[in-house]
Amino acid sequence: MDKEYIVDEAVRLDKFLAKNIDVSRNQIEHFIKNGNVLVDGKKITKTGLKLKVNQNITLLEIEEQTHETHFDDATLEALHIKIIHEDDNFLVVFKPIGLTVHPAPSVKEATLVDWLKYKNIRLSTLSGEERHGIVHRLDKGTSGLLVVAKTNEAHVKLASQLEDKSMGRYYVALIDIPLKEDCIVDKPIARNPNNRLKMGVVPSGKQAKTAFKKLANTVESNPKQYELIAAKLFTGRTHQIRVHLESLGRHILGDDLYGFKSKGDNINRIFLHAYCLYLKDPISDKELNFISPIPDDFKEALNKNFEKEEIDEKVNPKYIVNCFNDLSNWM
Repeated sequence: MDKEYIVDEAVRLDKFLAKNIDVSRNQIEHFIKNGNVLVDGKKITKTGLKLKVNQNITLLEIEEQTHETHFDDATLEALHIKIIHEDDNFLVVFKPIGLTVHPAPSVKEATLVDWLKYKNIRLSTLSGEERHGIVHRLDKGTSGLLVVAKTNEAHVKLASQLEDKSMGRYYVALIDIPLKEDCIVDKPIARNPNNRLKMGVVPSGKQAKTAFKKLANTVESNPKQYELIAAKLFTGRTHQIRVHLESLGRHILGDDLYGFKSKGDNINRIFLHAYCLYLKDPISDKELNFISPIPDDFKEALNKNFEKEEIDEKVNPKYIVNCFNDLSNWM
């Protein structure tokens, strides 16, 4: 159903909508630019339009849509995506390494969104044509858990949880050099001015904060002194964990973009996994927790380089969550 509003003060269109509807500013910008907002009956695509008192604003109903994908069934079935949880409002899925979350002009292969559409899963429309249902994302090279919204109502509420930090993830990673100590990195991130493929710590960038916890070191007989760590994000910047580790002089194994690839290196994945996800049910507000078991190739690397008893103890959801319960001791 379309929604009608009367302007009560002279403000910009995007600011007026932000005051009157419970969605993010990015979603408001999307509504306006895609022609879903009328001012006095005329379609407006300029977010900064200055409104006048008593003008009539119409927010057109966003229709749920399904779209066919051009990838064949065999290609989509082979993506190894797993549904961890599904109900009428949202689902939690496991994304394998090498899979891009949503289509983009530079993406030629099938994506998670293509798979969701192929499965005829109802998706919210708030994130636009190419990002149906996507509340948050994971880098192509990262495996693990992410949330997909089925309805626009669920999408709005889940997105607000990202902003107020009631939704989040704990990651595990293998790094090339042990950390000196548990630490919190609070450094702004933006596009690397010297390499457009990378992000970097840039003074003028967006605020970014990550906590890192030491979990286990390789056995003494192993000449490669890797370390298994856990990470908790307080913000959600692109490549955030990788960038903050690089600022400490550490790199995730298999990360050729931020790390180093030597001759004869047979590592074929980035050893970064979104292991635990916590959120509130968008309808009932019940607290929920989900786990994505360590993928087989990651588990093989752990078994090869670490003491099994220590790994069994520390790669444990309760242990990892408890590690971050009192971050004040790290400051």
